[in-house]
Amino acid sequence: MQIHDVDLKLLRVFVAIVECGGLSAAESRLNIGRSTISSHLSDLEVRLGIKLCKRGRSGFELTEPGRVTYQASLELLRQCEAFANTVASSKNELSGRVSISVIDTMVNDPRCGVAQAIASLRQLSKNIQFDINVCEAREVETSVINGRSLVGLGVSRHHIRGLEYIPLHNENNYLYCGKGHELFRLERQRLSERLSDAEVITSNYMRDKEVRNDGLNYQNSATAYHDEGIAHLILSGQFIGYLPEHYASYWVDKGLMKVIQPEKYTYQIPVSLILSKNHQANPLLNAIVEALIYSHSNEF
Repeated sequence: MQIHDVDLKLLRVFVAIVECGGLSAAESRLNIGRSTISSHLSDLEVRLGIKLCKRGRSGFELTEPGRVTYQASLELLRQCEAFANTVASSKNELSGRVSISVIDTMVNDPRCGVAQAIASLRQLSKNIQFDINVCEAREVETSVINGRSLVGLGVSRHHIRGLEYIPLHNENNYLYCGKGHELFRLERQRLSERLSDAEVITSNYMRDKEVRNDGLNYQNSATAYHDEGIAHLILSGQFIGYLPEHYASYWVDKGLMKVIQPEKYTYQIPVSLILSKNHQANPLLNAIVEALIYSHSNEF
């Protein structure tokens, strides 16, 4: 089949559906309604003449042709980006799409540097488009591996083969309780006595779960998958949990959260700039990497 602009648009929608795990989950990423997404998916199936996925009450599941099409779509979209970047570099200009995956809450960290990097690139060229994907830590790495993102800003102690990690800074995480929690107003001695009874939030998003041998009470009665979810649970006054210092400081300053024995209940995890070792060198990639490193080093 011949590939037209409309086909590329439909393939991008399909890739987003697969990576989000379904049509409803893809709404926020694509910024369009579920009915429109469904229509685009149906149009693509008609265009290709194959059934790409099963969708219904049983959930979303790719068919075998769908899996093949997904992988082929990733490769085709990568080639399109490479073509655009190659043509732009031949004209000695920065042009193309800069796709960045970032873990949630990083916007609260003054050391992040993403906003400054975007501003500096826009000053160099108005022909650059930006695509920012905020996601869970592991998804940042996956997004870079499959080529959906040019670079990622994430946290990880266990590096994945095929990825390059450029250290930026360490993120400090502390244990917090909310204003309504009984620990909030206790003096230090009483707090230590009561701490073992406090229920700690279990997080599948734990940035460094294996280092938290803290002897606290993990009953699995409260679970969250992102820092925002952890914050909701802490603010309820019923649970305690770990958050990055830069994120929790907003509620601490308002008197709605309190850090618990920061000298004892704390850990650090490295924040890194992540890119593929197999990437094709191009001026746009070099520019965003340099901009992120420069903005980070000049934030202090």
